Amino acid sequence: MTAAFYKFVDLPDYADRKEKLLALCEYHHVKGLIILAQEGINSTIAGSQTAVMSILNYLKAMPELMDLEYKVSWSEKQPFYRMKVRLKKEIVTIGIPDISPIHGAGTYVPAEQWNELIQDPDVVVIDTRNDYEVELGTFEGAIDPHVKKFSDLPHWLDEQVALKGEGGRKPKVAMFCTGGIRCEKSTALMKANGFEEVYHLEGGILKYLERIPQEKSLWRGECFVFDERVSVGHGLIAGQHELCRCCRDPLQEGAKESPKFEFGVSCPRCFDRTTEDQKARARERHKQTKLAKARGEVHFGMKKFTPAK
Repeated sequence: MTAAFYKFVDLPDYADRKEKLLALCEYHHVKGLIILAQEGINSTIAGSQTAVMSILNYLKAMPELMDLEYKVSWSEKQPFYRMKVRLKKEIVTIGIPDISPIHGAGTYVPAEQWNELIQDPDVVVIDTRNDYEVELGTFEGAIDPHVKKFSDLPHWLDEQVALKGEGGRKPKVAMFCTGGIRCEKSTALMKANGFEEVYHLEGGILKYLERIPQEKSLWRGECFVFDERVSVGHGLIAGQHELCRCCRDPLQEGAKESPKFEFGVSCPRCFDRTTEDQKARARERHKQTKLAKARGEVHFGMKKFTPAK
């Protein structure tokens, strides 16, 4: 069982919660990532149903998180290799101080009402995800900002003439992301910048794909997810995409036929951003991973390599 959840809430003692939460996850053999910050919690964890529910019940027993909502999905194998609890300044990084959904964000739009909203010609629809995510799929008619990371979005928004509005009147804006968390931040930013009619997809793309049948859907393609499933389609069924085992971004169409592709070492997207020494270390890591797999073990050197941007 995999559970994804987040909540923007004031947690001034967030750092004090780390050790007990990590110990509890390890005790129940739960793996994944939990991010804690003063502005809240953001996480995806996986394990047996009993184990994951034990963690969720522990969190929901806290007064600040008693109404914590979560999304559940299922897979045949554990999608994570380890358990981490990280302390950060933000649970999703936009890089602008004082922008917090706790103090005001856009209006939630349920999945069942989303199609009507984004088909309104007066609404500007913006995909707030990174470029490699949009590449796999997006909503019909949505604008792709082509950002490399979420913190690039504010600069892109500042440059959009279409968002200035005619006669000083700002347009209606609808934003969406994978699970809803980035839209909480981005719509809070829009509201802070004077936009009055700002909407975002409640529960994100994942909730839409879960609730809306394919024949009525305006979604095109698959949705990138941050675990070993790589992507999902309608009904949250695992898609056909694969990850580059070096940069951990999804492989582009035809990537495996490229001379820049080497399994576990590089893909066309990251080949020019790694040195020969880094590639050699990646080959050794891949070799050790194969040996560990042959012995029925997990090689914990398997992690995302972050090449220079």
